[in-house]
Amino acid sequence: MADLSDRQGFSTRAIHAGEHHDSATGAHNTPIYQTATYVFDSLDQKAEIMAGEREGYVYTRGGNPTTAAFEHKMAILEGAEAAVAAASGMGVIAGAFNAFARAGDHIVASDDVYHWAEIFLSEEAPAFGVEVTRVDITDLDAVRAAMRPNTRILYTEFLANPTIRIADVPALGQIARDGGALLIVDNTFTSPYLFRPLEHGAHLSLHSATKYISGHGDALAGVIAGTKELVEPINRQVQVLGSPISPFNSWLLLRGVKTLELRMERHCQNAMEVARFLERQPEVELVNYAGLESHPGHELAKRLTGGRYGGMLSFRMRGGIEQGNRFADKLQLCAHAVSLGDVFTLVWPHRDDLVRVSVGCENVDDIIADFEQALEATASPAGDDASPRARLMRK
Repeated sequence: MADLSDRQGFSTRAIHAGEHHDSATGAHNTPIYQTATYVFDSLDQKAEIMAGEREGYVYTRGGNPTTAAFEHKMAILEGAEAAVAAASGMGVIAGAFNAFARAGDHIVASDDVYHWAEIFLSEEAPAFGVEVTRVDITDLDAVRAAMRPNTRILYTEFLANPTIRIADVPALGQIARDGGALLIVDNTFTSPYLFRPLEHGAHLSLHSATKYISGHGDALAGVIAGTKELVEPINRQVQVLGSPISPFNSWLLLRGVKTLELRMERHCQNAMEVARFLERQPEVELVNYAGLESHPGHELAKRLTGGRYGGMLSFRMRGGIEQGNRFADKLQLCAHAVSLGDVFTLVWPHRDDLVRVSVGCENVDDIIADFEQALEATASPAGDDASPRARLMRK
């Protein structure tokens, strides 16, 4: 593996970190070690590996060379000591909650988080005896007031799904430290290319790696990074809960993350143009994009990301979610689909009457042309095919 540091550029690290050539064949790419188990050369080797005295692998639920390469790469990109991958973003979210909050403990969490994280916080955590307080994460006084002596975790998304509210990570990090808690930040919407939470006071930074880390919508995974001391208990939860990532998905992520900088630059450029286009449309009531000066968190986002705001936005149509549903149905190029962070533009009518847009890497004129024709179509009187489907669209 190459000896890399922050002195080298982001793409250099994204391409080279964690990679190793196959010494037996000379193959340049890191191989897919698609195996469940590993053979020991001797009883002594087995004893040393099992005791943790020697590096090696026993069973892929506990570790795999392809997965280790991906985890090492993500630790380098996040500026962390270590990282652990899981079968999905929820694998690392649940792993982190279970690792650090036990019966009798307390979690303070944003009231604006991913749907399945919401379910864990509202249903699963209380079932394990963990109390959860939900707050407006942009109201720092409310966050401080919610903290208790038994608060173990302060949890937020940096850019909220789907409202694109901005979390003041440095301020939240100080609140967490003052209260003896861990700040865990979901950084899925920005990726480590745009923002590295650990450098701004977070203890742990996590991603649904299915999204921008993969970038191609073909791998399901999650990853969380931090100190070795914090990552190891999460790694244990991933093993105990049986949610390890497959070696093939690890390889897909190794391939996808190499182009992260190139893709994120295009996502940012396209999203800014799409957001400005939407702001000018009479059918659109509100546009949430951190790059717009109209966004209440614009200056904070500018300070924390250096003026690059990502590929995620949401908007509200004057006709509410019914018109938003019709808009999504009329798209021809862009996909009416869940998920995000793909090279394809994905559109999903969401909660709060918002239409969430993951702006892809297509030519931006083509994205805007598709939006324009869909807006024109939805501005016309709706026919029978425009019946409300909000209950099917909420996530």
